[in-house]
Parts: sequence; C-alpha cells; structure tokens
Amino acid sequence: MMERSLFRVWFDGLQRIPVLFLLLAVAGAGACGEGGQAGGQPEAEAGTVAAGYDAAADSARLLIDSLMAAEAIPGLSVAVGRASEVVWSEGFGYSDLTHSVRVTPETVFRVGSVSKPMTAAALGVLLERGALDLDAPVQDYVPSFPTKRFPVTTRQLAGHLGGIRHYAEMENFSAVNYPDVMSGLVIFEDDPLINEPGTEFSYSSYAWNLISAVIEGASGEAFLDFMDREVFGALAMDETFADRNRPIIEHRTRFYIRDADGQVVNAPYVDNSYKWAGGGFISTPEDLLVFANGHLEPGYLQAETLEVLFTSQTTRDGSETGYGVGWGSSTNAHGERIVSHGGGSVGGRTMLTMNRDNGLIVAIVANLSSAPMTAGLAGRIEELFR
Repeated sequence: MMERSLFRVWFDGLQRIPVLFLLLAVAGAGACGEGGQAGGQPEAEAGTVAAGYDAAADSARLLIDSLMAAEAIPGLSVAVGRASEVVWSEGFGYSDLTHSVRVTPETVFRVGSVSKPMTAAALGVLLERGALDLDAPVQDYVPSFPTKRFPVTTRQLAGHLGGIRHYAEMENFSAVNYPDVMSGLVIFEDDPLINEPGTEFSYSSYAWNLISAVIEGASGEAFLDFMDREVFGALAMDETFADRNRPIIEHRTRFYIRDADGQVVNAPYVDNSYKWAGGGFISTPEDLLVFANGHLEPGYLQAETLEVLFTSQTTRDGSETGYGVGWGSSTNAHGERIVSHGGGSVGGRTMLTMNRDNGLIVAIVANLSSAPMTAGLAGRIEELFR
C-alpha cells in the first residue's frame, strides 16, 4: 500500500512522534487557551495569516506550542501555502538561545534531505534539455567513478535503489571541508555496492552526492553554480543557500542537539560540503513553499517531467517503494496525492509536504536534531487549513 511504502516505513521509523507529544497536543488546547503558551515557551513571533484562516492558525499554534514543550525545541518555523498564496507563516521560540534571538519567518534553517527534491529539480531541467539520460550508467557523466559489480544508473540512485551505502557510524558529523563535489566522493566511491541495483530500497544520501557529480558532468559546470541559477534563481528562492560555514548568512539560526542526559546543547561543528545534494542546503519555510509551488503545476518543469519525479519507483519484483526521483509519494485519508520529503541534519529537522489535488503545501523546520518533524505532523496542520 502506498501509505506504508518502503520509504515511509524507513522515514517514520526515524522520526516517530513520541506518545508524550500526542497527549500534550490534545491537552494543550484546554491548558493554553487562545493565544496562550505551553510549558513556558515564548509567545510566537508575529507572522502572516491570510484572511479567513485565523481559526486554523490559532489551532495550529496550540499544536506547535505543545510539540515544542514536549520536545524542548528551541526554535521552529512553519509556513502553509495554497498554491502561490502564503496563508500562514510564523516563527516560534529562539534561533539563538545564548543571545535570546527570536525565530521569525525570515530565519534560515538547515533543511537536511529536503535538499534531495531540490537537486531532483536540477535533474528535471537537464532531462528536458536532453543533456541527461536517467537510465545510462553513471560513468557516462562521471567517468572517474569506479566501475562496480553491477551497472548503476542515475534513476536508481535518485530512488535509493542504486546500492550505494548511507552514512556509517559518525560520518554525518564530518568537519572536513571538501573544495568541490568530486573530492567528496572519496568517502564512499571505493566501497562495494550493498545490493544489486534495482532489487532493494536502501536510503542513501551518498547516492545523491554522486548525483551532484552527474549533474556537473551533464551540465558542464559546478553543481552549486547550476543549482543557484537553474533552481534557486529560476524559482526566485532568495533565501536558499549552500550551508557554507565561512560566509555570514543573514538570519541563519544556531543549531542544537540533545545530549545523553536529554539536555539541549549547542550542536557540534560540522561541514556539510561533503553532501550539498544529499543534505547541505539551508532555507526558510516560505522559500520551501515557493519551491513546492513550482512543482504543483507544469510550468517550471513539464508535466511529463513532474510525473518522473513524483511517480513511485519499483523494485525488480514490482514492489512500489513510495519514492520517485527525490520525492516521497503517498495518498492521504482523503485519497489525495501527497508528495513530500523530510530532512534531518546536525541541528535541524524539516518536513515539506505538497497536496497535488488541493494545492496545500506545508513546510516546517526546527533547529534541534531530534525535533519530530514528520509527515503526520504536516498532515495535521494541513487538515486545519483545508
């Protein structure tokens, strides 16, 4: 069933909402009162609420307040859009606990694996230009990538069917700076495939690192330059960037984790240059709405290309994975088509969902690694704004 796809089983297992949150979410409405606060959380920053959505926004605030209290989330930001209209956008809590800097809708967060659908847009652009064959061996575009026991294609990589491994041990806490995409491939390029491509869904951010090298080979230019022009620039995503450490990026949040005792502490220093495509971008919820809206109808990409991105791939035995090219695919309780992606990073969690049938888009980001930003949470928020 699409609702319990291989991708959804994997992702839900990673980010399951604790029972405590579910209980507090129900109790919060009675305990807080309208416009109230839960668990000492600061009152939300003023945001944007479109006419006719005040009641929905009030209910969503109570839900967010309960979640933040239950999970001790320092800062969170959420935006809801209906096609191109932002119907609600608001920041909660703090982007910097040390200096008591509040989250606003302009606060920039790590979006983790939501970088994958962003990169998938670049694949769509190259596909439409005839510069990329998704079913050709990756060595057609990255000749230096070692030949494996079985051929691997870009389509398989993009659907987590390529047999490329995911992080091992603490690799996602890398503090090494890689000057370019190709240099970052050294982490995994000599490792054997973990399975025969096409036979098993196995989530892999490193597969998307290899995809960024494919994009360089197909386009003839640096991956980040191509993304800046053909995705972020083309869609007017003005607050989306590579998470480089050296530049001063206005409104960038600080990042937090929970320690072994459950206390919120500063996240360790990491350098995401090894995984731009797999999880290295930063953005705001409103920019994520812009991105998703660019995929709601044909325009930025052709209808055929959108179906390539959104349609679930299958394993060799015909089983649907629930994951297309950079997007998870499912249906909700109303039978409507939902495409989505979550993201986890050091000091960040993200969820982006888009209802292809009613045009509602939900983007939620937080600056705590363990914050449960799930498709279920996004679905509850969407339901309030229907």
